Order: sequence, then C-alpha cells, then structure tokens
Amino acid sequence: MPESMTRAQHLQWAKTRALEYLDAGNLTDAWASFVSDLGKHPETAGNSTIELGMLEMMMGGLNTAAKLRHHIEGTH
Repeated sequence: MPESMTRAQHLQWAKTRALEYLDAGNLTDAWASFVSDLGKHPETAGNSTIELGMLEMMMGGLNTAAKLRHHIEGTH
C-alpha cells in the first residue's frame, strides 16, 4: 500500500483485497482484511462501516457472501 494513496484509492484497495478473500469463500478473512485495511489510512480509520458491520455480524446479518459483498461494496 503506497502511503501516497488518496482516501478513495485506499478504500478501493481495501475493498479489492477483501473481495479476493470473499471470492475464495472465506467470509471471516474478508471481513478481517477489510477492517484491518481501513485502519491503515487516517481518512478511513474509524469508518462507521466497521461498527455497523460488527453489529450486523453479531446479529447474523452478514452471514452470506452476498450480504457481506453488498456491505463492503457499499462502503463510502
């Protein structure tokens, strides 16, 4: 991850990495990668999607690849 990435570039990078895990069938690592990567840029760290996603996961709302993909791709 180049440190010179803009917020938009970093977010797309994080999404791409997470979706690679998701496409391989690994929902847990997809989410962990996404959260970790968001925390690596000052403008995406603390994004509300992290808290929302954690709540949804605990309630079973992100329990399929399609639902998790929708959440990741919908993050702004």
